[in-house]
Amino acid sequence: MPLDDSDDSLMAAFAGGRAAAFDTLYARHHAALYRFVRRLLGRACAGQVDEVFQDTWLRVVQHRAAWSPQGASFRTWLFTLANHRAIDCLRKSGREVALPETDDAPWQPEAGAPWSRWPAADGAGSEDRAFWRAAGQRLLDCLEGLPAGQRAVFLLHHDDELPLAELAQALELGFETAKSRLRYAMSKLRTCMGAYLPATASERVAS
Repeated sequence: MPLDDSDDSLMAAFAGGRAAAFDTLYARHHAALYRFVRRLLGRACAGQVDEVFQDTWLRVVQHRAAWSPQGASFRTWLFTLANHRAIDCLRKSGREVALPETDDAPWQPEAGAPWSRWPAADGAGSEDRAFWRAAGQRLLDCLEGLPAGQRAVFLLHHDDELPLAELAQALELGFETAKSRLRYAMSKLRTCMGAYLPATASERVAS
């Protein structure tokens, strides 16, 4: 089966009994799905990442005959299945709570904030690379502090590059709710990254 077949065509072929179509879908989407599940579950449910990931694909197999696009891409549907399963795990662990419609005041950048003086991400120097490794780890730590609903929106938009309308559909949210959650997530992450980067890194870029 050609690798450039659309996801919809591949699902139709899989429902018709062509197992190779599923192999192609899995090859296309397994890395992004696993990353999403792992980061959404975080440390609290790290031991259930493989279970949620595998169960998501099992549901794809189980629902192959009934699946139809209905305005959503296969990728959107796949993330919807994963999100439901991950949220179930977080609720059982006691980590998932309902989000209010509004959280905090919109974030406004401050003059001279630490992140405004960070080195360029494409810097070739070893110190720049070390800085960004530390910043990347800090970002993962900061993600842990977000409510799961905000974390899911951020991950799908920035990690998996889903447009807001598509991620809202995947998470079964209204567009404005998804937009609001993304704004609050960005506000909290920027504050966390700016306030808690190692002093040595902040001092180096400030000098």
